[in-house]
Amino acid sequence: MSTEHAFDQFAGWLATPLGSYLLHAEAGWFDRTVADIFGYKALQLELPVLDALRANRMPWRCQAGLSRGVSLACAPHALPLAEQSIDLLVLPHVLDFASDPHGVLREAERVLVPEGRLLITGFNPWSLWGLRRLRHNDTAPWQGNFLPLPRLKDWLALLGLEQLRGDFLCHRLPVQRGRWLEHSRFLDGAGDRWWPGGGGVYCLDVVKRVRGMCIIEPQWRRVTTPAAATPAGVAERLRIRARQDRCKS
Repeated sequence: MSTEHAFDQFAGWLATPLGSYLLHAEAGWFDRTVADIFGYKALQLELPVLDALRANRMPWRCQAGLSRGVSLACAPHALPLAEQSIDLLVLPHVLDFASDPHGVLREAERVLVPEGRLLITGFNPWSLWGLRRLRHNDTAPWQGNFLPLPRLKDWLALLGLEQLRGDFLCHRLPVQRGRWLEHSRFLDGAGDRWWPGGGGVYCLDVVKRVRGMCIIEPQWRRVTTPAAATPAGVAERLRIRARQDRCKS
């Protein structure tokens, strides 16, 4: 399946009861997270049905990718942007459906400014949602990559991208029946408290760290003060000048 088709299928799945539940949960997380991130340029890759930048106040905000409805058509692993030109980059499930997720992260590191922020959401394979994928891995969204979080963190560390915080969302049963979804509402609160790593979706807030240069201090040359410039030398010159003036008088 092509990357473009996978994103379009996933966007369509977000209109289902289970997809709407996920969409609402992630929209809230993005709103809370991007509200206090400042800069000049913010970019969201894929999923225009989820406006992850709506609570952000940067003057330039854009949606890009291969999905229908984006304003800038491009592949996630080959962005037509200059190096170090983006202050905030958002990847809502992009790594789940990209053909080269590691390449997407490399491109993210390239376009982010130093101390720029990267927000990632992805499906957690070690959850009830991951278990359902074992039975329905040929339909959206279960055909996604479902990258293990430890592997993703290793990739980030290799690229100099440091995790600031992480959250898990969507602890309810991964079923499409609205009644079952409503009955399992209590799992959101209980799971967040007793099984926080078991949420169906993980959310990462990442920053691009640029190690500071080693500052070499100059070897200052000690300047020796001439004896005549010391207070004692000045006083001696004044006494000599006074005797000379008396002799002239």
